[in-house]
Amino acid sequence: MTGTRRFPTRRVRLFLLGYGLLWAVALPLVLAYLWWRGRRDRLYAQHPGERFGVYARPPLPGAVWVHAVSLGELRSAVPLIRALLDRGDRVVTTHFTPAGRREAMAVFAGDIAAGRLCPVWVPLEYDWVYRRFFRAFRPVCGLVMEIEIWPRMIASAHRRGVPLFMCNAQYPLKSLERDRARAPIRAALMTGFAGAFVKSDLQAARFAGVGVPAIEVTGELRFDQLIPEAQLLAGRCARAWLGAAARPVVALASVVEGEDALFIAAIGAARAAHAAAGQEPPLFVYIPRAPERFGDVARLLAQAGLATLRRSDGFDAGFAPVGMPPRPLDVLLGDSLGEMYAYLALSDRVVVGGGFTPKGSHNISEALSLGKAVMTGPDIHTIEYPAMEALAAGVLTRLKDEAALRAALAPDHPADPPAGRIATFFALHSGAVAKTLAALDRRLTSR
Repeated sequence: MTGTRRFPTRRVRLFLLGYGLLWAVALPLVLAYLWWRGRRDRLYAQHPGERFGVYARPPLPGAVWVHAVSLGELRSAVPLIRALLDRGDRVVTTHFTPAGRREAMAVFAGDIAAGRLCPVWVPLEYDWVYRRFFRAFRPVCGLVMEIEIWPRMIASAHRRGVPLFMCNAQYPLKSLERDRARAPIRAALMTGFAGAFVKSDLQAARFAGVGVPAIEVTGELRFDQLIPEAQLLAGRCARAWLGAAARPVVALASVVEGEDALFIAAIGAARAAHAAAGQEPPLFVYIPRAPERFGDVARLLAQAGLATLRRSDGFDAGFAPVGMPPRPLDVLLGDSLGEMYAYLALSDRVVVGGGFTPKGSHNISEALSLGKAVMTGPDIHTIEYPAMEALAAGVLTRLKDEAALRAALAPDHPADPPAGRIATFFALHSGAVAKTLAALDRRLTSR
């Protein structure tokens, strides 16, 4: 399939009709959901007009539109957004979760103040709302991070001549098989994109197979993220303050709901195994994926009898230590956002969460960028690239089950890959920002 099919097809138009009716009926439920989430995170309930295409701040006509639904997508987009701003483009970012919007506000605070970037909520899935959004910002193009299929967004952009590109995209095998078997409409909707900037040749073949046009291989943007040196220094200082300079430190990063019991049991098993071997147990840095889970995780750690220090209690806003750390200390709970590099710098080894659930593992690039030994659970379909390449290069360990996790945390665990090998792998897979900008310019020029 070459990607020349007409969009929208009759089947897509019929789907959009039903989809629109569903959204019309569901609007009260959507608003109730946002209100309910706003009780736990007030940002959900703020700026409600933006969800309907009404903007209090001056719009940025002619901006590049970057759609980054949540925190993970925004973080992958940061180096690309920075490059766009540095070359003089203006940018509007759209988000669905407060974590993504909050990160954009923090990382690009100076650009927001200078009127170069504007973060807003993604419009609700109505054509009339997108019409307002396009009228306000008149974007030259849209970049949808990763693989996000928002039917009305795609159709509305196509209808109004706004070229919409998938960016940093991959089509996981599990998603491809599901779409072929049960959701072929997703593939039909993808043909509404103007093109796709994808992570690898394998991903390019998969997108081409469902008819996505104008595909270019640009690599993984996360490999081009700027590493905040201040966070690295803060992490190293924190390790010394915690009394763990000569103690092994293991980060459990981006742990998701459904993994806590497994990881907390693994911490207990590691402590027992080290004690039996006459060795000091590791200090664990436990970093939940979602901020609304910080309190729940703290309670679970306490119930397990683990001596825990919350980052918010032990450090000030700049990650400088406050007072004296508790002794003994089993776990540092990373109850903050935007400080992953500090937590990783503090650690020797990293287990990335998500992979012990069907939802799949989270980002491994940050740990690899610091030369850390990285492990994931068995389900890596969400990070197929670069996970398969990292496995082949011997810089990633895939743990098949809880027993493998416990073995990896035992005193006699298998040797970690050398830092030099990790650095070589990382260097070979960098450069995605420049490739993406070049591809975007080619596609816009050729239209």
